Amino acid sequence: MAAETSSLQARARIHAALGDPARLAVVDALTLGDASPGEIAADLGMPSNLVAHHVKVLQEAGLLARIRSEGDRRRTYLRLVPGVLSSLTAPRLHSAERVVFVCTHNSARSQLAAALWRNRIGGEVASAGTLPARRVHPRAVRVAHEHGLALDPTGTNHVDDIVHDGDLIIAVCDNAHENLTGAVRPRLHWSVPDPVRVDTDEAFEAAYTDLADRIDRIAPTLTLGADHG
Repeated sequence: MAAETSSLQARARIHAALGDPARLAVVDALTLGDASPGEIAADLGMPSNLVAHHVKVLQEAGLLARIRSEGDRRRTYLRLVPGVLSSLTAPRLHSAERVVFVCTHNSARSQLAAALWRNRIGGEVASAGTLPARRVHPRAVRVAHEHGLALDPTGTNHVDDIVHDGDLIIAVCDNAHENLTGAVRPRLHWSVPDPVRVDTDEAFEAAYTDLADRIDRIAPTLTLGADHG
């Protein structure tokens, strides 16, 4: 009975937090990708002090978590806590001809994301890096193979050679999100921790799981080109 009461109270806090239209707009904005409080304020046309208030309420309700950027350590990003609102329906994205996942070295996260998308969703998908490495990281190749996915160990690409008009660019790396400020800009940002920095099988598995969860979340909201099945 105590556990049921605790669960009801937690659910009530979530529903109460979402009862404000501005807070629901913040959650909608974070359903498809992570963002800093400043980015939320700019996207929603909301004063920063009001965003800070709404973020505090949502965080206290257990909906949001703060993570520090692996690029500019002065920045923090907001992300939805996985599973808290499993029934949350994301806003639909405009149609895209192709999905392109981008990170710094195109050696792990963007490679895994593209392989996952190709396997689970299908359609046109690619990956690239802002400073591509010579090879895909061996642990990324290994974790992909363990999950039945294929990665080409030598198949890294520069973002300038891959991205075309009409692509949906998803940055799966804080540095790529922060550095791509010219004509090529990510439409979405997923703040996935860099497994290469830790360089353990567990870190690469965690990155794979994070990407898989996000792909499952975004797939129903996106309409791809004619090749999408």
